This record gives sequence, structure tokens and C-alpha cells, in this order.
Amino acid sequence: MLGAPSRPRSQAALIVAGPSQTNPIATENTTIDSASVRLEAPPAPDTERENEATTANQALSPLTGLDLDSAIRLRWTLRDIKAKRTKITTVSRSDLKTLIEMGLVKMRDETPMLTNEGHQALDQ
Repeated sequence: MLGAPSRPRSQAALIVAGPSQTNPIATENTTIDSASVRLEAPPAPDTERENEATTANQALSPLTGLDLDSAIRLRWTLRDIKAKRTKITTVSRSDLKTLIEMGLVKMRDETPMLTNEGHQALDQ
């Protein structure tokens, strides 16, 4: 095959040897006239009712009313209790008391355990 043109083997050789190609999308007329623009219809009333029902069914987190620092500290305490890291990282007595009063933690054999509400608070 002496007379056949050789094919470039590397990408760099393709760029140098190949013809310049332009992107057909970039060269098309990209002007938009107002007739071609469609606005989406507002959501159906049924969808709005479903969204309201979902929001109404979702309970607020018990940590919502607290200041940011306290909410963060108590949430980390809940995570430590859930992961059973209370031997490694000690839990503040005041934080533990607060979580017990909120119904998020209960004591079992001198070990703090999350209640169902505590698990739900972490899932929110």
C-alpha cells in the first residue's frame, strides 16, 4: 500500500494533519424570538395540596428553637450517643440532662441511648 495515504496515529498528529472542524451548534443562529419561548404552567392544585400535606406531616426538629451553638453541640452529642462514642468522648452532664428532658435520650444501664424521637431528630 505504497500509494495509500497514511493515517496519523496520535491525537496531536490528527490535529495537525486533519482539516479544521467547527462545532455546528456554536455556528448556528442562536437568537431567540419571543414566539419560541414557552413558559411552564403553574403546578396543578392537586400538587400544591400534596406539598402542603407533606409539609404539615413533617414534624419540626426539637432542636429548632435553640440557638445555633446549642443546636450544633446537642446534635453532635446525639451523633456520639448513636455511634456509642460516649466512652471516648464524654458527654456533658448538662447536655445529657437537656436531651433527656427533650425526650431524645434515655439512660439504660448507666449508658445514654437514643429514643425513637432522637433517631428522628438526627434524620431530619
